[in-house]
Amino acid sequence: MPSRSWIALTCVAFALAAVGTNVAAETSAEAVAALEKRLKPSLESLAALKTESFAESPLSKRDAAVARKLIWNAYAEAVRKERTQEIQDKVIKDGDLEMRFDLKTFGKKPRSGHSLWISLHGGGGAPAAMNDQQWENQKRLYSLEEGVYVAPRAPTNTWNLWHEPHIDRMFNRLIADLIVTHDVDPNRVYLLGYSAGGDGVYQLAPRMADRWAAASMMAGHPNGVSLLSLRNTPFAIHMGGNDAAYNRNKVAAEYGQKLDALQKQDPDGYVHEVQIYEGKGHWMDRLDGQALPWMAQRTRNPLPTRVVWNQTGTPHQQSYWLAVPSGAEKVGSLVVADRQGQTIEITQAENVPNLLVRLDDRMVDLDQPIEVKQGSQTIYQGVASRTIGTMLRTLLDYGDPELTFDAEVSVQLAN
Repeated sequence: MPSRSWIALTCVAFALAAVGTNVAAETSAEAVAALEKRLKPSLESLAALKTESFAESPLSKRDAAVARKLIWNAYAEAVRKERTQEIQDKVIKDGDLEMRFDLKTFGKKPRSGHSLWISLHGGGGAPAAMNDQQWENQKRLYSLEEGVYVAPRAPTNTWNLWHEPHIDRMFNRLIADLIVTHDVDPNRVYLLGYSAGGDGVYQLAPRMADRWAAASMMAGHPNGVSLLSLRNTPFAIHMGGNDAAYNRNKVAAEYGQKLDALQKQDPDGYVHEVQIYEGKGHWMDRLDGQALPWMAQRTRNPLPTRVVWNQTGTPHQQSYWLAVPSGAEKVGSLVVADRQGQTIEITQAENVPNLLVRLDDRMVDLDQPIEVKQGSQTIYQGVASRTIGTMLRTLLDYGDPELTFDAEVSVQLAN
């Protein structure tokens, strides 16, 4: 029979544990109350809240859900107030550059929101008038059964007009705006482009892979880009068999073989389709239009169980549920990460000394410890706290409710 002293100590332990739980619950509720009191429909005000002390208080699962809803509602109202005009004016600005765009809406909006199709014109290093003509052609090149069709005019007239660094920033802002102003489903955003626009798709699809439900390249050239990051992004290649300029036709076939090899190594990823139209030149007589129904069948999974992140061209701070600290983005870096249950395993890392792993209760049970491993080494083990600060940072950085996370852990990697 247990001694009275043992029973007494046990009771004290349970009491202390209960007090600790109550304190945590009280702190969590106080943080949400402080958030609600300070929230304003202003992007600047929301950004300022990231540094408030309550923003780092651990939250319960229930309070985190309340906070997430409050933050999204305030953010959406702020976007409607501060950015609707740029959508009405059909122009996105980045410094001194402007990206005009044409926008058409097709069909009835599904319950989850409209799909979004960003369609890139050809041209490139040519007089502005030629690129304007290509833009006019792209506006009417494709039609949809449903969705918001956006044909942007490249801000420059350079050969790489669709894969200069400002394009990534402009597209991120355009997508974030339209999620709010046009009720776009963030899991059904598609990228396609013709000729120089196809060049852009080759480049932008991998480096912005976590944005796209699918991408389709028409009559472009990859310029040596790696396709590793397309692990979770269905990708189509459409090319005329006689389109021999710059060896586009041969390189398109080679890139199809690269995707075949990647899918053979990783059968759950690298969904792709390659169509080489024999007898067709640079103009495929609209046969490439069959890419759109193929793409429309695809929906983005914002939380894939495996992420392959190979930084190319213009580096980014995040991909799906992985990120690096601001300023640490590096072209040529590579991370491969898998998650199963409460465990995240880093299976490959190159030129990434510090990695941020972002989490929420869609992925793991945040009330229980998680483990991050690299090889046989455990590099993090413990509870990852839900915080308002993490929600604010991840939402404001991307404007994507599906890529807004509750918790984040930082790990040091061996490279």
